Amino acid sequence: MKGGKKTMKKIFLFLFVSLMAMSLVLAANGSAGTTGQQGTGNGTQTNTETQNQGEESQLQNQVQVQTGTYMNQAGKQMQVQAGEGNEVKLQSGNVEAKTTMAMTQEQVQNRTKLQVKLSNGMNAEVKVMPDTASETALARLGAKCEGECTIELKEVGTGNQVKAAYEIKTQKQARVLGLFKTQMQVQAQINAETGEVIKTQKSWWAFLASE
Repeated sequence: MKGGKKTMKKIFLFLFVSLMAMSLVLAANGSAGTTGQQGTGNGTQTNTETQNQGEESQLQNQVQVQTGTYMNQAGKQMQVQAGEGNEVKLQSGNVEAKTTMAMTQEQVQNRTKLQVKLSNGMNAEVKVMPDTASETALARLGAKCEGECTIELKEVGTGNQVKAAYEIKTQKQARVLGLFKTQMQVQAQINAETGEVIKTQKSWWAFLASE
């Protein structure tokens, strides 16, 4: 009987030790899994923070346009004169354009990028300078920028089709019915991002006149 009791004690002791060992193994695995999950979470948070910091840095680089002489992205010199409110004068060469659009500037290395805010919430980069836009417009109109000649950077179009464009208005000589000399109003719009002619317009009676 005594031998049987000792055997039973040994069996119970073996089972107890085995259960304890299994518990320790499961506990260790659980801790490792938790640690791995925490590590993944921290890694994701770090990437998100890095992305947010990049976006914040870009926004900080964009400031309201300030008076000064700058070099645009294409390496062309431009003069900016900021007035009251959103009024800005932008000059390149001997040609000046005015605008009341909200304009910002961003320093990209040693160049300055100008952007204007559109009514649809998007930004449009002002890549084309006033002198280039004026030259393109006048060539299309067959006119000169003399007398009552104005150049304005403005928003044109509607809805998702809005653009920033230079609108050049001037006059050119014409003969009504081939007899009477007069001045005809002409204008053209030039895309400020691409330099393309958006549209041209003349006085309503242009069909009666020869230019």
